[in-house]
Amino acid sequence: MTEIALVAVKGGNVWCLPKGLVDRGERPEETAVREVQEETGLRGRIRDKIGDISYWYYIRGENARCRKTVHFYLMDYLSGSTDDHDSEVDKASWFSIDEAISKVSYKGDREIIKKAKEMINRNFK
Repeated sequence: MTEIALVAVKGGNVWCLPKGLVDRGERPEETAVREVQEETGLRGRIRDKIGDISYWYYIRGENARCRKTVHFYLMDYLSGSTDDHDSEVDKASWFSIDEAISKVSYKGDREIIKKAKEMINRNFK
């Protein structure tokens, strides 16, 4: 069974894919591996790129709108435990890919997971 790790944020009420900001000098692939490890406690190796999603968000304190693009990658689990997630998230947990599709709170994450499922079914079974 194919499983995916999701993180809960906003008081545990919002389930989503791990994501974060690219550090200076860091490639998106490096960011993805780092953020997954920080937010889920899991170490992974990139297998393939799934795709990107872009969206706008509002920074209240600065009264500014910002556009964010997130790069998503299909990863193989190497090691670690979801108990070792950092304090940025409320919880990290494994779900079957079909459970994850229904569990995530954001449409963009849902579309990325569906695309990952198609990639897995087509290329890796």
